[in-house]
Amino acid sequence: MPRRKGWCGAIIPGRQAMSGPLEGIRILELGGIGPVPHAAMMLSDLGASVIRVERPLGAAARANQRSNAIYRNRYVAEANLKDSEHLGLVLKLASLADILIEGFRPGVAERLGLGPDDCFEGNRGLIYARMTGWGQTGPMAAMAGHDINYIGLTGALSCIGHKGSRPIPPLNLLADYGGGSMLVVIGILAALYERRTSGIGQVVDAAMIDGTSLMMQDVFSLESHGNWGPRGTNRLDGGAPFYGTYECSDGRYVAVAALEPQFFEALIRGLGLASTRMPAQNDTKNWHILRSAFEAAFARRTRDEWAETFSTADACVTPVLAVSEVAQNEHIRERGTVTEVKGVLEAMPAPRFSRSRPSSTDFPPASPRSLAEAVAIWA
Repeated sequence: MPRRKGWCGAIIPGRQAMSGPLEGIRILELGGIGPVPHAAMMLSDLGASVIRVERPLGAAARANQRSNAIYRNRYVAEANLKDSEHLGLVLKLASLADILIEGFRPGVAERLGLGPDDCFEGNRGLIYARMTGWGQTGPMAAMAGHDINYIGLTGALSCIGHKGSRPIPPLNLLADYGGGSMLVVIGILAALYERRTSGIGQVVDAAMIDGTSLMMQDVFSLESHGNWGPRGTNRLDGGAPFYGTYECSDGRYVAVAALEPQFFEALIRGLGLASTRMPAQNDTKNWHILRSAFEAAFARRTRDEWAETFSTADACVTPVLAVSEVAQNEHIRERGTVTEVKGVLEAMPAPRFSRSRPSSTDFPPASPRSLAEAVAIWA
């Protein structure tokens, strides 16, 4: 694989030279979607050796996977888990692994013969990470669901949207990735640390409703003290005129987050409203006056003109970029946060370390390995 420039200006080699902080850790990923491959991507980015076992895919599905960087930096092997020979080889991989990640509904792995007890029999040190929406227990544990369902049950969805309008789903970022893959990665790393003392592994039960609830703690506290109002009326949900988005003359938008007084003052100056008598920042009864003034001001110039105006002002005003624009942004480009590889946008490994330098990135192989070949990689 050709060497190319990566973040921090470092030269990033291919997968075989990865030297991140998780180098030497082996992860068996039982094929899934959403938070499971996302978690495996993050861990492989940090240097872990990941083998993904999945059911055979058709040519179109394999091609789609090849172009999706969420599957980067791992070996892929196909398996029919109902075949006893294949099952035996997957159990062999589990016996060689430090971590197993699965995203089946509760009870499915056990029925396949790949549950925790099956895997612990050959590997007492295994961290067995289970990623579900509802968790392993509870009356809804066996039910299907997606991101919007999990954030709906935890109250998060009710807080997102405009005043008087229906809730707006925030893509699948909140439950799948924020409350899902991030949570299971934390659980895995914590269990790995504990294993240094105990010498044995354990099951990590990561549920998207649990992770989303953790992220909602500040709102829960505000609600409990009577400081959280209806959707679209609060400081951080678009209710405040100094925290939201505004349309510019070219139909594009800027994001405004002038929460603190000094940032609010800088916003007023930048918009040319300093000489105008404006309501106080926290005069909620007159927020509509502030909003109207801001809307009229931003509508006078283009998004990029406003971005230039506020580029040197601490007003917390930034352009709302289209996905296609992200990699060209000066700050993103300088840090190498997102780059284009083979025509596909890729987020580079994070976080960054002073000594351990994870390298990136390889797309999944064009042809999956056999299970026997996968076992040979670790054996």
